[in-house]
Formats: sequence, structure tokens, C-alpha cells
Amino acid sequence: MEQKTAFIGLGVMGFPMAGYLAQAGHDVTVFNRTTEKAEQWVAQYGGRLAASPAAAAEQADFVFCCVGNDDDLRSVTTGKDGAFESIRPGAVFVDHTTTSAQVARELQGKARNSGFDFIDAPVSGGQAGAENGQLTVMIGGNEEAVDKAAPLIDCYAKMQKRLGPPGSGQLAKMVNQICIAGLVQGLSEALHFAEKAGMDAMEVVEVISKGAAQSWQMDNRAATMVAGEFNHGFAVDWMRKDLGYVLSEARQNGAHLPVTALVDQFYSEVQALGGNRWDTSSLIVPLGKKPK
Repeated sequence: MEQKTAFIGLGVMGFPMAGYLAQAGHDVTVFNRTTEKAEQWVAQYGGRLAASPAAAAEQADFVFCCVGNDDDLRSVTTGKDGAFESIRPGAVFVDHTTTSAQVARELQGKARNSGFDFIDAPVSGGQAGAENGQLTVMIGGNEEAVDKAAPLIDCYAKMQKRLGPPGSGQLAKMVNQICIAGLVQGLSEALHFAEKAGMDAMEVVEVISKGAAQSWQMDNRAATMVAGEFNHGFAVDWMRKDLGYVLSEARQNGAHLPVTALVDQFYSEVQALGGNRWDTSSLIVPLGKKPK
């Protein structure tokens, strides 16, 4: 069934996600801080361009959002001309931004007081997952609201699951980033060790990838890491932002994350080398790999 929707934030993730909603037949109004990007989206997919988040949300039954961080999210929701000014009672706000769990709980409370629902629904799968409609979506929020939004999220997701009350989606995304950080550091050290030992690293990977060492990172990033290519997705700056949320939450809940804290510092070394926009597999650079 066609739904009136709004999509706020048309970056590398939001642009194709909003496109999948339009291609599924939904009525989509978009807002982006850079108007040119919104104009490009409308030219490609149809729909309408709004002058502010409030204008985009005004008539929508579902408002989707994918921006940068906590401050960006607050700006487009509760800031001047934010979506919360105009969103109608009974609507559902679906936030795909990776944020702190605290801001998700805060905004859910404000939404509930105003008669609509807010669900936190960060995604995993990167730019390729968004472009191929194959994202994994981790969701926190009211069960009824999550059920209402599920058919629309299905437009660009291969997997979605509600994991608990508000903030649970963000906590699950933190678990995801903890796993990735440790895996990429381990893979970086393994490839570095193989090369220092005088071996053909990719021949070694061909063998060990058929055993217990296999991972998505090995399958998709080992070859590019050996080649010194680091333009394949999620940037170091964004990973450090996410790990900042992880370590802050850990300080509050008492989780002990020594490896994650160490990898966060290794990512700061990558930034110091000018790798802010390199992808997360660039952890091998401080070990001596020269980027192309």
C-alpha cells in the first residue's frame, strides 16, 4: 500500500534508501542540507523536495532519517524547522543514523509526549548494501511502531529485527562495530605478518579463508588491503565516531573493552597519517602498508 513518506538526509546511504522507497511506489518527499543533492534525487526518482525537515515531515505518515551524528539528528528533529515541529500524531519517525543510545531514548520520549513514535534503526552493510537494497537493520522502540514501519524498511533491507526498547538498535550497532574493529585489526596484523615472513599473503588467505579464520572482512577486504587500496566504503572518521559512542556507553554500563579501546587509538594513528576518509581496512597502514 502506498504511504506518504519523508526522507531526511541523502548521503551515500540515504540517497539509495529513499530511492528504494520511491521505486516501491511510496509517495516520498525529501530534504537534504545540500539542496543540489535533493534536486538530483528528485530528478532521478520523482517525488518532491522540501525546504526544511519540518516541511518534509508535515504530511508524512512515516519520516525516515539518515544523517551524521547526535548533533545532526537533534538539528533535524528538535532544532529550528525540525521535523518534530510538524510531524502528525500517529506517525512513525524511523532514524537510521548511527548515534548514541542516549539520544535515541531522549527523542523517543519527546516523540511519545507529542503523540507519535520514534524508533532507532541503525544499519549495517555500508554503501554497497544501501545501493543494492541489502541492509541489515537493528531496531529499538515500541513494538507496534516497529511492526508498522517494517514493510517500508523491507524496501531496502535483507534483514531487520527489533531488539528491545528505545536505544536497543543503537546498542546492537555498537556490538556490530566492536566485532568489526577487532576483526579488521586481526586481519591487518595477519596480512602484515605473512608479508614479513616472506609469504604470498593472498595465497595464505586462499587457504585459511576455507577454515575457522574466515570472515566477511577477509573475503571482501584482504585483497584490497594487500594492494594498499582503501577507498571501499565506511570511512575512518565515521568509525571513530561510532567507537566513541561504544566507549562512552561502556563507561556507563561497566563493559570492559580493552581491545576496542586499543583499536580506536590505532584508528587515530590512521587519521594522523591523513587517512580520515580511507575505509576501515586501513588499519594495516600504521603497520607499514603504503596506500596507493
